Amino acid sequence: MTTQTVTAQLMLNTGESVALSSTFTDGTESELQTSGVVGTGGGIAATSIGTFADGKVITAILQAPASSGGSDGNGFVTYAYIARRGSIVKCFPVAKLGVSSEPMPCNFRLQAGDTIRCLTVYSAAQKRQVSLNVITNVGVQAIFSTVPTGAGNNNLTHILSGQSFGESLQGQSVRSHFAVGKEQSLSAGSQVYYLNDRGLPAGGCLMTNPDDLQLMPNAAGLVQVALNDVARTVTSA
Repeated sequence: MTTQTVTAQLMLNTGESVALSSTFTDGTESELQTSGVVGTGGGIAATSIGTFADGKVITAILQAPASSGGSDGNGFVTYAYIARRGSIVKCFPVAKLGVSSEPMPCNFRLQAGDTIRCLTVYSAAQKRQVSLNVITNVGVQAIFSTVPTGAGNNNLTHILSGQSFGESLQGQSVRSHFAVGKEQSLSAGSQVYYLNDRGLPAGGCLMTNPDDLQLMPNAAGLVQVALNDVARTVTSA
């Protein structure tokens, strides 16, 4: 199995800049923990972020969870989030080392038990994965993903529940979103479409390749979600 090292840097309301670094087995979601390896003071044992900074507020994401790409540089982090009691409470943008432009503002208070979860991908099949991150009008944060295997329609499902886009967010409105994908050229419109129960596009989210551009949430192509809506990529190969 291949592995990648993922690193990140967070700013807290106390003025602390917290370094995180962990080794991930590709294709297996795992936890990103604190690390003294790249910290200015060093000496920080590998600890869950909620344990290390219980009650403190993340005020900025100085470096989003990023990978060097593995042995040939082609691997990447496809999604990252803060987990609390089995739920997604904060979606993180992801990055590739060396591809970033500015810190991302954040306002998230940590609790004991919070963990940062990430998924790295490396193989040719894994690297086709598309991940969609959304925030709704009631504050729900969710991640949906799919791994296309050829030409056709690919519906994204919730990474935790396996539910469809509509089943997960029925009655809510998407207020912010971003999507991660490396194969825009094989996806119609280079995006994830939001389709209604008649199969018509009601909105969509453009994919960003972290090799080329820093991911940032955007508010274009938003949608009111109904039960039978789907989030879909349409691939040509």
